[in-house]
Amino acid sequence: MIRIKKQAGGIFRYGLLAALLFEASPGQAQDKSLVNTKQSLHAKLHSPDMKDVTWTKGFWADRFKVAKETIVPNMWDIYNDAKISHAFKNFEIAAGLDTGSHSGPSFHDGDYYKTLEAVASMYASTGDPKLNVMMDKAIAVIAKSQRADGYIYTKAMIEQRKTGSNNQFQDRLSFEAYNIGHLMTAACVHYRATGKTNLLEVAKRATDYLYNFYQKASPALARNAICPSHYMGVIEMYRTTKDPRYLELAKHLIAIKGKIEDGTDDNQDRIPFLKQTKAMGHAVRANYLYAGVADLYAETGNDSLMHSLDLMWDDVNQHKMYITGGCGSLYDGTSPDGTSYNPTEVQKIHQAFGRDYQLPNFTAHNETCANIGNVLWNWRMLQITGDAKYADVMELALHNSVLSGISLDGKKFLYTNPLSYSDDLPFQQRWSKDRVPYIGLSNCCPPNVVRTIAEVGDYAYSISDKGLWFNLYGGNKINTKLNDGSKVSLSQETNYPWDGNIKIQVKETGNKAYSMFFRIPGWTANAQLKVNGKTESINLTPGTYAELNRKWKKGDQVELVLPMEAQLVESNPLVEENRNQVAVKRGPIVYCLESPDLPGKRIFNVFIPSGINLKATPINIDGANMMSLEGNAQLIENKDWKNVLYRPLNQSNITTPIKLVPYFAWGNRGHSEMSVWLPVSR
Repeated sequence: MIRIKKQAGGIFRYGLLAALLFEASPGQAQDKSLVNTKQSLHAKLHSPDMKDVTWTKGFWADRFKVAKETIVPNMWDIYNDAKISHAFKNFEIAAGLDTGSHSGPSFHDGDYYKTLEAVASMYASTGDPKLNVMMDKAIAVIAKSQRADGYIYTKAMIEQRKTGSNNQFQDRLSFEAYNIGHLMTAACVHYRATGKTNLLEVAKRATDYLYNFYQKASPALARNAICPSHYMGVIEMYRTTKDPRYLELAKHLIAIKGKIEDGTDDNQDRIPFLKQTKAMGHAVRANYLYAGVADLYAETGNDSLMHSLDLMWDDVNQHKMYITGGCGSLYDGTSPDGTSYNPTEVQKIHQAFGRDYQLPNFTAHNETCANIGNVLWNWRMLQITGDAKYADVMELALHNSVLSGISLDGKKFLYTNPLSYSDDLPFQQRWSKDRVPYIGLSNCCPPNVVRTIAEVGDYAYSISDKGLWFNLYGGNKINTKLNDGSKVSLSQETNYPWDGNIKIQVKETGNKAYSMFFRIPGWTANAQLKVNGKTESINLTPGTYAELNRKWKKGDQVELVLPMEAQLVESNPLVEENRNQVAVKRGPIVYCLESPDLPGKRIFNVFIPSGINLKATPINIDGANMMSLEGNAQLIENKDWKNVLYRPLNQSNITTPIKLVPYFAWGNRGHSEMSVWLPVSR
């Protein structure tokens, strides 16, 4: 049943809504998809329930198996081991169950919530009761650490236990709201996975606290919240609880963005969001912001929000995104960069989107969290619009700049994801280019990539009033219900992304006609679609969904062929570092040349002939099966460039065989040099 109680209402300076709190009892039927847009009036699509998709064989099945057996257990162990991360120990101290001081970064709580979300997602897929027990023990401590007024942030609460003060959000660079945002998301996922409300109750009290805080806080104090995961979190709490105050809070958060005198591009608040025309500042914060705004649009249909999102998306995809789907080209940038005559206006920007076409390779930052933010943003844009261009970007980032952030065995991680690495670089960058088990100063990326891999199955399909949408291809089974309640059960067999042959069989279906929407990726051409061996004469335009409507029956077989040839890709000539160079793509996979495949030679002396014939050849790297590309390239004589800036062109060269490997797999055979972009010989 639904219990309704009145809540002491609030009037924000930027909006007024009724303040009713709807509390769903644990037994009440709830949508159990990862991002719950089923009731969102302005979202065209929604996900199946979290348990509906099971990976069976192939690429994502292999990654999920590693996640189940290694990645998730390893991350859980790390975040519950005080000798490594201290994250859970911080909760114990804040709860009064232990003594000591806070240790670790201020966003440690958020890292723990992301790990908890990964475990909840794994539980939704596997039903492993041990995971349920693990989560319950941790949640009990988290709940005990929460302050009576709902505030929860271990760094501050441990200090408050010592001093008795109750100050919060005093630090301009505070991660309090960021941590609470990940609590909200984890709580919603946990509730949908388990049906339990123990973590959701913690998140509700925290969200109520934020609601009350933002009613009273000055704009300057209210802006003390960076990396806005709480924008997504608040909307997900609204979708889960139906509490209209949470939607009011989400509107308020966007309304105050930029309404201060000393805002920064680093935090996307120098000017109001709706007046921004270019993607700028810290790339993680930007992509999280855009994802949160997309969530708000899905609930409100505010055209101004979508107009701004379209501007941001066009800017990122036309000027600022790497070929891998990576975002945030600069370790440290400035804004405005080289365009302002007033030096006092120039601000330092950390992990920044650079100028248009400013995409360095050796020094590319591309934090794994920013690339995951790109997935989160495009996933929400896809749910809103049903436009395949967003699925294309989501797939690109997932297969390349997200997976590059974790080793194939699931135990080591990268913070940054450059597109080239050389041992000859005369400086040492901030973050290791060899994956490490724990990134001491900032381990935010590992739990983020872990939860993403655990949740990829939730991105594979979408549902609309018209039928079922195929977003990501991979061997799987889906058992779900369409919007009219009809049961649908399908199996999918494919070796995607290593070849483009996809076979789908209908195992169970209703007696009404409905559509299946097959994504035709933008990278393919001359796709073919057959049903029961007969070619369908429908439009299979790259970069769109092909709709096939019929009264499906058990045993129907669909064959989709997406031709997958290796392609040489060039960049806009304004990308200075890539002029007269090419990258290689095959399907959604970006390739690179790595030093273990060119022993005794320098990869930076290789030139790719414009007419090169690249053959797909199976390879196993650290236990993972994949496709390499083999062909013949040109190799110039190796010369010592130490302390030499220029020299006459060396025109002598020889032919040498080369082997390219998927970019996401680089660095899994020990320390290596690598490059995605290679000079082209015409």
